[in-house]
Amino acid sequence: MPDSSDDTKELLCRIGQGDQRALGALFNRHRARLRRMVELRMHRKLHGRLDPSDVLQEAYFWVSRSVADYLRNPNIPFYLWLRFITARRLQHLHRHHLGTKMRDAGMEISLQRGALPQVSSASLAAQLLGRLSTPSHAAMRAELQLRVQEGLNRMTPLDREIIALRHFEQVSNSEAAQILGITEAGASNRFIRALKRLKQILTDVTPGMTLPEVLPPTDSTP
Repeated sequence: MPDSSDDTKELLCRIGQGDQRALGALFNRHRARLRRMVELRMHRKLHGRLDPSDVLQEAYFWVSRSVADYLRNPNIPFYLWLRFITARRLQHLHRHHLGTKMRDAGMEISLQRGALPQVSSASLAAQLLGRLSTPSHAAMRAELQLRVQEGLNRMTPLDREIIALRHFEQVSNSEAAQILGITEAGASNRFIRALKRLKQILTDVTPGMTLPEVLPPTDSTP
């Protein structure tokens, strides 16, 4: 479904009339969400060589080249289209810099529109533990991250994806369903099950440590 926001519709109308400033404004509106997606999915070997801003800059170039095609057939919300273009550019940069190392099917997940970089257990573990900032917690972080990664590796790629999408990228349930090519009910149920599984993993690998700020309530379905 096309984006139903009246403000977005107005900007898209102006973009269709050739207003590049409107395109920049609409892209910037979603920049923070797109950056979170890139940070989650950028391969660790590219850290220090590429910045998420580099990916977004390249994505914007391709968005500006292909937005006319989107406007002719806006069959998904504009943000999901932006996210897809950005993820494809990240995939391209992975393959450009890492070559055959990125051709392992385990590095990607087949989503509705094809294979895109999947979130890794290392990235999710870093995000989950990133809020532990006290000195005592910082001293344990390296060991904890390895243990959390091992636990996350026991989850299915799709369950890791739904956690990444809903909790870290903060997409809606409807958006997650469209990204994954499943029903909204299916996305909601999977998110609840994945949260329960993840909380059990965190309980197992961090005995005696409470992480109330890390995850939402298990029955959360915003």
